[in-house]
Amino acid sequence: MPDLDAEALCRQLAAQIRPHLTAETALVGIHTGGLWLAERLHRELGIVPPLGAIDVSFYRDDYASKGLHARPQRTGIPFNVDGTPVILVDDVLYTGRTTRAALNELFDFGRPAAVELAVLVDRGNRELPIAARYCAYTLPEALPRDQTLELQRDDDGRLSLKLTQTQR
Repeated sequence: MPDLDAEALCRQLAAQIRPHLTAETALVGIHTGGLWLAERLHRELGIVPPLGAIDVSFYRDDYASKGLHARPQRTGIPFNVDGTPVILVDDVLYTGRTTRAALNELFDFGRPAAVELAVLVDRGNRELPIAARYCAYTLPEALPRDQTLELQRDDDGRLSLKLTQTQR
């Protein structure tokens, strides 16, 4: 896998989104990496509606088999979802299951005018028909399923991407 500069990819993603924004467009970040990315985009793009956050822990289709995430976060949508164009933000697009869960949860808050997906990296291996409208980088080859790519944030707020081997 090439060495990916998360900070440069954030700027690239913002540049892709900027021409398509309206005054009503709202961002909703998926905990955790997607929320960090959404915070950065929200600030850099000067988006007016307050930032929303979703934790999909209770909406995952594997909840029964895996149980509750070790540290579930609070979901908060501080704007009226009905009729609002929403950009759902995640750090890495993989199987599509997190996005599906986030869509299900978002619709519990109302019916948006439209929902688009923005991701920093598309790593391949989709299991559901999910595609990002905005994507800073698509890996040329799908990562093996036993590898995880995740966004990390240091104490200064600087973002980086880390590839790790997962245990089976």
